[in-house]
Amino acid sequence: MEDFIKLGIAQPIIDALAKQGYTTPTPIQQQAIPPALNHKDLLGTAQTGTGKTAAFSIPIIQHLMEIQHQKRSETRALILTPTRELALQIDESIRDYAANTKLRHVVIFGGVKQTSQVQSIKQGMDIMTATPGRLLDLMQQGYIDLRGITHFVLDEADRMLDMGFINDVKKVIAKLPAKRQTLFFSATMPNEVVKLSESILKDPVRVAVAPVSTTAEKVTQKLYFVDQKNKKFLLQDMLQNSLKEVDSVLVFTRTKHGANKVVKDLEKIKVTAQAIHGNKSQAARQSALNNFKNRTTRVLVATDIAARGIDIDELTHVINYEIPNIPETYVHRIGRTGRAGNSGVAISFVDREEVPFIRDIQKLIKMEIERDDDHDFGPGTQVKDEKIDVPHNRPPQRIERKIAEKKKQHRPYRGNGNQGNQGNQGKPENQPRSQNQPKSQNSEQSNRPKKVWKPVDKNK
Repeated sequence: MEDFIKLGIAQPIIDALAKQGYTTPTPIQQQAIPPALNHKDLLGTAQTGTGKTAAFSIPIIQHLMEIQHQKRSETRALILTPTRELALQIDESIRDYAANTKLRHVVIFGGVKQTSQVQSIKQGMDIMTATPGRLLDLMQQGYIDLRGITHFVLDEADRMLDMGFINDVKKVIAKLPAKRQTLFFSATMPNEVVKLSESILKDPVRVAVAPVSTTAEKVTQKLYFVDQKNKKFLLQDMLQNSLKEVDSVLVFTRTKHGANKVVKDLEKIKVTAQAIHGNKSQAARQSALNNFKNRTTRVLVATDIAARGIDIDELTHVINYEIPNIPETYVHRIGRTGRAGNSGVAISFVDREEVPFIRDIQKLIKMEIERDDDHDFGPGTQVKDEKIDVPHNRPPQRIERKIAEKKKQHRPYRGNGNQGNQGNQGKPENQPRSQNQPKSQNSEQSNRPKKVWKPVDKNK
């Protein structure tokens, strides 16, 4: 722990870090913690999984524990983050780092009832981690006052931009006091993010541990070219063969419907899988994450909205089932593996319509991704065994019964008793009526053949 001590970190936090198994600070922590402890604004460019949560939270915890809190109802530090999952994980890290202090912390996010969150706020919280939507909602209701904020962290700024939260972020910033310390972090730095940083930072110290828009060095990247309709078969083949010994695999799709469909296809071959996306409740999303972390669920299928919030220890494999149309999203996706110095593998399934996306990605990361053709589902392959596509997975007997019922529904019209044709009801057409059956005028008229006009031959 000597390297952490050299950074100027207080002993209570050092003891908490040691308990969590920390031994050596990461590059971003080495660069960011000293100036942050000196109350400097920070502009940090770092990929996910580099340890930046500790880089911004440790200085905040140390500052707040050194200053006597006069008003317990005031929140002094605000950490703004784009997703619920990421907010929860940051709050868990703060709990660990501040274990030997009396600081209070709370996490605020949408998708759940606000009652417990409001109760915590009323008790007085030193550090608040929040997503923009729920934060603004509680501010408008009068539960949160940001005038006491002394430390502000904007995390995953580029993701805020991608998800359309930038206006909400600006509304929050407008309510912050001008005198504060601001720590600004982003995995990538597009022009819009640079402009935002320039508007809220004062003479910031710039720290970076990797070039902008680069992928983790220890992540092996591969492309598998395959038709869209055969992607499910390639995924199933991998999970049952080449990746058979892999306990956890994270799969990314572009849409919520696509994620649900992948899960259904995997369940049909007895592979445990769950989906996580915006339509899922917070309880369902957290349950899926927990099951994935403890290896109850082997495959977690996620959309990009949840990508930044997934932080799984020792996750070795990420599969891009569908290629993102935004190059930076690819960087975020594969950043789920190869974290904290570990190695990882990122596999991408590429349909011919997705080739332009791959070109944009390779241009962004400034490298050509290796292509792997050693599989049985190359472009143009016809897969004969498509039992998985039987409608609703019905057994053949049930399908035949359904066909018979449909034929029965389309039998020719037999008439009905309400129109006086009781005699012929239920009998095949053109079958003669019984001699003992009483006649009725209506039935005779209905059964009498129509007269056809013919010209009279006068020569006869």
